[in-house]
Amino acid sequence: QVQLVESGGGLVQPGGSLRLSCSASGSIFRANAMGWYRQAPGKDRELVALITGGGNTNYADSVKGRFAISRDNAKNTLFLQMNSLKPEDTAVYYCNTGPGGLLSWGQGTQVTVSS
Repeated sequence: QVQLVESGGGLVQPGGSLRLSCSASGSIFRANAMGWYRQAPGKDRELVALITGGGNTNYADSVKGRFAISRDNAKNTLFLQMNSLKPEDTAVYYCNTGPGGLLSWGQGTQVTVSS
């Protein structure tokens, strides 16, 4: 069973940066497109960034130009570099296959953007 473990969240001021990491056990990581999702209080979970096995990327309009997704297939690790953070980026961030999130969800990592 594949386990997803997200890390790297925290409290940051508006305009700041964070780098999230997601480690995945199992070979499924390398064979699949992977995505970062987020869920803010009272809102549905949304896909914010996607990367294919070949490295092609796609972003939600709300984060385009500020976030960058990358992956290290050798280490089964997914990253999300978040720059120019805004209060509306506050959410719990999750990784999963993308789009759709076919694996069991991990605990996520909380990102709070506040002054």
